[in-house]
Amino acid sequence: MDHPGADDVRRIGPYALLVRQGTVGVNDVFTARSDEGRLVTVTVVGPRLATHPGFRDRFRAAVEAARTLSGAFLAPLVDADADAPVPWLATEFTAGLPLLQAVDRHGPLSEPALRVLADGLARALAVLHAAGTAHGEVSPDSVLLTMDGPRITALGIVGATGSPAPSPQDDMFDLGATVLFAASGGERDTGVLPVSLREVIGGCLYPEPPDRPTAEQLVDYLRRQDLPALRGSWLPPAVTADMAAAAAAVGSAPAQAGGRSGGQDGGNGGGHGLVLPPPATAAGTGVSRRKLILGLAGGAAVLGGSAVALALSGGSSPAPGGRAAGPGPTARPAPPSGARSTSSPSPSSSSSPSPSSADGPEPITLAGPDAVKAWSRPGKHAPTCLEASDKVVMVVTDTATSFLDATSGRAAASPLNTTRDFRTNSLNSPSAYADGVFYLLCDAPGQAGLLAAFDAATGRVKWATRMATDPDKGAHPVAYVSHYVAAAGNTVYVCGTLLELDGKFSARSATTGYIRAFDAATGKGLWRVKGTDINNVLVPPSGSHLLATSAVPGKKPGRVQMVDAGRKGARGWKVSVANPAFYHSTGWPLTCYAAGMFLFAGGDGDTLFAVDTATGGEQWRRRFASRSGDRVSVGAPFSGPDGATVYVPVGGDLAALATSDGSLQWVARLEGTGATGGSNLFNASLRVSGKSAQCSADTVFATDSAKTLWAIDAATGRARWRYRDPGQPDSGFLWTVGGDRVFIASHLTMTAIAAHAR
Repeated sequence: MDHPGADDVRRIGPYALLVRQGTVGVNDVFTARSDEGRLVTVTVVGPRLATHPGFRDRFRAAVEAARTLSGAFLAPLVDADADAPVPWLATEFTAGLPLLQAVDRHGPLSEPALRVLADGLARALAVLHAAGTAHGEVSPDSVLLTMDGPRITALGIVGATGSPAPSPQDDMFDLGATVLFAASGGERDTGVLPVSLREVIGGCLYPEPPDRPTAEQLVDYLRRQDLPALRGSWLPPAVTADMAAAAAAVGSAPAQAGGRSGGQDGGNGGGHGLVLPPPATAAGTGVSRRKLILGLAGGAAVLGGSAVALALSGGSSPAPGGRAAGPGPTARPAPPSGARSTSSPSPSSSSSPSPSSADGPEPITLAGPDAVKAWSRPGKHAPTCLEASDKVVMVVTDTATSFLDATSGRAAASPLNTTRDFRTNSLNSPSAYADGVFYLLCDAPGQAGLLAAFDAATGRVKWATRMATDPDKGAHPVAYVSHYVAAAGNTVYVCGTLLELDGKFSARSATTGYIRAFDAATGKGLWRVKGTDINNVLVPPSGSHLLATSAVPGKKPGRVQMVDAGRKGARGWKVSVANPAFYHSTGWPLTCYAAGMFLFAGGDGDTLFAVDTATGGEQWRRRFASRSGDRVSVGAPFSGPDGATVYVPVGGDLAALATSDGSLQWVARLEGTGATGGSNLFNASLRVSGKSAQCSADTVFATDSAKTLWAIDAATGRARWRYRDPGQPDSGFLWTVGGDRVFIASHLTMTAIAAHAR
């Protein structure tokens, strides 16, 4: 085995090279043996990387750090030489199978195995990150599956010459991509993941590094799900059989070492155990970290399991940050079965004016002065969730819940030990405010999955209810994954996904959604419903009619349907919506309530429908068209507090419609938008950013993809001010509205701006 830098054709340093395992990045990996008979895995640095300026210094520092590390899922460092003609390192040998080969040969891993994989990798990375280092090469061909769990080396070697040093956030992206590969064999959408992992692995793949969970948060997230422990082997028999074959092959390797150059050459393998020859059809199909990242970026945007639904020009359009936007059109909804149509003729015509048509109001290009801050205060921990009244701001972090005076930013009450690890986004809207009470989906020491109510004036806990498991004893254990909380009248609603488990620890109903209703005064459970027809739920501020959407892409049409809270969740009228890809996302509702009507997108995705909440009878509809005549996609609509006006984001336009008949009031346009709404877009038009548009009594607040928050006069559509924050994530600010102020979290800093600030 003639390898540059070896003492002879079969040695490197003090080790005899037995079997070539394959490559990881640009580095060659071998099974080797010391003169004393100890088996090790040797990684030989690629020649180009070895000659890159500064590499040896980084390598030497990483080796010294790795010598001090130990962990159950780390392959310990045994030896290394940063000054050899070609640098190398040796780690402890463990019999196993690289993840890449296991999936290529035997298909995707099961849910139990995926959870063990995610937990093991996160625990290994937590050790590295706590020591102030990062791995940089976590990928399907560098992760080894063993009988005791996954293994990675305590040291990664970045394979791209000139690439920046990896960060812990890079490692978390790589972890997410690796688990996604293990779940699918190469699919790009996190929708293939089991429900118990979809939220957190989707978070690992967020485009902005600060939005990704830490390794410790991932471990804690899995622990707090409190799912049954896995019994028996975590891997299928076919994979363990390959592991046994690998161990047997190593046992015969010494006899081969003296006579030939190293036996089998796997070509596309990697990891830290013996690699068996891959099938002929799999040759040369190794998945590197770079290929995974490029593959993910080249397809539908991976954001919490749903592709970005921005359909412009009849196809996909670029989303912020270079991510591709997603699925195609939706079909016009059929009239509700059993409901009488009451369509208003004026806006229902296909020739009705649109924000970009010449016969409508002239669009107003947004321009305004920079906002003047009312106050700005730093904190010790980055907020994950905000909620506000006109007097108090509730700030939730991964360590505590605090209450600030809305006018000054000073503490208004003693902090509580309730926490929230994951920030508000399109999949999670964990807080609500109504009638002097804050509601929060949170954790507390020793108690996970709580729904808690806090008195907004004092900050005291009114009640707390555990949401994690079903209070009834059924045939199978049930876990509730909570996405969204809302309060209306005397009832608090929690909506999310139901994880139903059988004895084999696998999801029985991965797409089942639920609604649970609680007494707002006591927290006592009132009723609950579940079903695959409940996926995304809108809770109006008043009335007893809820709106639920469902979608089963590629199988059958989804639908928009009424859920009658007055009849304990009984289903009411329904409207079919073909191919409603954007309704398949759980979490923040993508529909709207205003003045006794539900509003939602349908048609080809370019039409807003308004229907009566009680009957589903159509009141009016409005179709939108781009300036170029291409098809557009309506974003998530929202209304003002009085319900008289509904606001519709369409790419870079924000249209104000009269709720009574859908007539167009004004159109505000972002500067720099193209003919089809490209370039700069309202985040609400992307349907991926949760609370990306909100209203006070006379002001519309909306964020755009250029990381600007706009305050827009609700009467005229003209900008009052703008607030720019380049440090915010592409998916949108973390912010909320209370009274006539907006409150913004920017890393560790909280900022307040008055609606009429100049």
